[in-house]
Amino acid sequence: MKYVYRLYQLCIAAPIIIVLTILTSVTVAVGTWIGFGHWAGYYPGKWWAWLILKVLLIPVKVTGREHLKPGQSYVFVSNHQGSFDIFLIYGHLCRNFKWMMKQSLRKIPFVGFACEKSHQIFVDKRGASKVKKTYDDARRILSGGISVTVFPEGARTFTGHMGAFRRGAFMLADELQLPVAPLTINGSFDILPRMKGLSFITWHPLSLTIHEPIPPQGQGVENIKRTMDQSYEVIMSGLVPEYRGFVENPDQ
Repeated sequence: MKYVYRLYQLCIAAPIIIVLTILTSVTVAVGTWIGFGHWAGYYPGKWWAWLILKVLLIPVKVTGREHLKPGQSYVFVSNHQGSFDIFLIYGHLCRNFKWMMKQSLRKIPFVGFACEKSHQIFVDKRGASKVKKTYDDARRILSGGISVTVFPEGARTFTGHMGAFRRGAFMLADELQLPVAPLTINGSFDILPRMKGLSFITWHPLSLTIHEPIPPQGQGVENIKRTMDQSYEVIMSGLVPEYRGFVENPDQ
């Protein structure tokens, strides 16, 4: 079955995904240009991600949506198992949000263009003014009632285990006094480990666990540390036993 699935990926899934990616980029560009930025900044990307998982025959299970309140902005934080984290969260979280993503992702053909046109937040570390703009953009989006999704590890895992969290997302939540909503992803590392690069994927179910949001308690260093530590523990608790436990990520 492994080789049948690989043949399916090569002959059927890959051409469909390429077409979907191009159509999504064009839809986002046209939608933002004609003034439908709110719609084009989220829905085409959501459908693109949802359809890619469908085309690749990847089953998805989501639990915990009942923890999220309608109309509430959140700072979503998630473990980063692999590339398929993007498709899972974008296609199945079912909340309008913007990504905080690496500046280098601008260079991905079509995808980088669509992300730029849909006003995703690129984390630019090339100087203090660039970093300030990153957080100013995030504040503006969160103040407008839209959520932000961040991978606090800052890099995909090499082992399936979690590395250390960075403080940026939790500082942002603290400043705006917003709840932090932890997400646990399982299965993404099994589909496409980072070490394989561009390769055939392995069929494996995906799951997304939406944990109960962590509200702010006070403001400042103690609140930042509390929400970061608590988020780490909660996300870790949702991992399958095989991938629980801290493993240092040399890419962080």
